Amino acid sequence: MTDPGLVQRLRAAGCVFAEDEAALLSAEASGAELELLVRRRAAGEPLETVLGWVEVDGLRLVVGRGCFVPRQRTVLLARLAIEARPHLLVEVCCGVAPIAALVARALPGAELHAADLDPVPLTSARLNLAGRGSVHEGDLTAPLPTSLRGRVDVLVANAPYVPTAEIAHMPPEARLHEPTVALDGGVDGLDLHRRLAREAPAWLRPGGVLLIETSRRQAPATAAACAAAGLVPAIVRDDGIDATAVRAVSDFDRLTPDPGPPHFRSITP
Repeated sequence: MTDPGLVQRLRAAGCVFAEDEAALLSAEASGAELELLVRRRAAGEPLETVLGWVEVDGLRLVVGRGCFVPRQRTVLLARLAIEARPHLLVEVCCGVAPIAALVARALPGAELHAADLDPVPLTSARLNLAGRGSVHEGDLTAPLPTSLRGRVDVLVANAPYVPTAEIAHMPPEARLHEPTVALDGGVDGLDLHRRLAREAPAWLRPGGVLLIETSRRQAPATAAACAAAGLVPAIVRDDGIDATAVRAVSDFDRLTPDPGPPHFRSITP
């Protein structure tokens, strides 16, 4: 039975699901170690980094202290990536590499690469990929082996897309405990989306796919950035997990004589 005093401490610290969190923390540690975890959580650190893991689509992922915690909505990117059945997938702005890890589970034969500018989450990324992919440190596609150019089936990113001015209004768990570099997308939130759209065509094979997580409000602008780079975009929405993504195809004219205007696709849970 969970200690009622522990539940009360977490509730007093503002934890809405204090009972559930107390049970998880108690299952993770006891004695002095549990007390340390409780103090970290009561101080506002995300539960996931306190525990050291997060479950995404049934897969437990390592999430170290100071890492961006994968959100459940990012499952949409993973499902779209798996749907494309890639032989070669690259996840940039990977953080702890949740998408590459989910693809590794579904498609064990795929060649996987993950890259991030921040070295801190790459320690967790290596553990999550467990030798099933290569991890690179650097900005967007810059650290990738040049041998991948023109060969990538899926290039996927949960790149930062929070407008700089809106970071101050984010929950303290994110604003104070997650790296700003994983949140800040520039004035309109789309700096990284535009850069990635420009870089993607050099890496994608003909018919390859760029997948970018975005918001419902920002999706048209993300799609426009992809179109400006010569890709053919579609907006994909999954209301079940409150997720929005842009799926943009490279050299679409080789697949169909008339791709038409960008369209909207909704996934019903």
